[in-house]
Amino acid sequence: MVEQICVYQELDGLDLDAYHLVGWHEDKVAAYLRLIAPNLKFDEPSIGRVLTTQAYRKSGLGRQMMAIALGHAEQLYPQQNIRISAQVYLDAFYRSFGFVPCSEPYLEDGIPHVEMLRSRLGSAST
Repeated sequence: MVEQICVYQELDGLDLDAYHLVGWHEDKVAAYLRLIAPNLKFDEPSIGRVLTTQAYRKSGLGRQMMAIALGHAEQLYPQQNIRISAQVYLDAFYRSFGFVPCSEPYLEDGIPHVEMLRSRLGSAST
């Protein structure tokens, strides 16, 4: 919230029903994301709040976290598409995991986002 100058409340009521993946380095959080079940945020399962702290960017940690989350999603929700709300500047990162845009860009808390979908086969369809 601070880094992106986002003064909006981050609490959305979904954390209690989400799986949380935290990457630690010693006693500090280095990366984080959450996996949300279908029919809570979107019809499909969703991965969100993906972050890597500044000290660990470009280390591959974000890529590892996404791979783990996608594997976990496949175990929990087999054969289901996955939808995300991605910051537009991370388009190439999410495309590398098989996500494709499925909405027009929109602002979320003043930051350009786009919905992206990953089909159960790794290539999206709406």
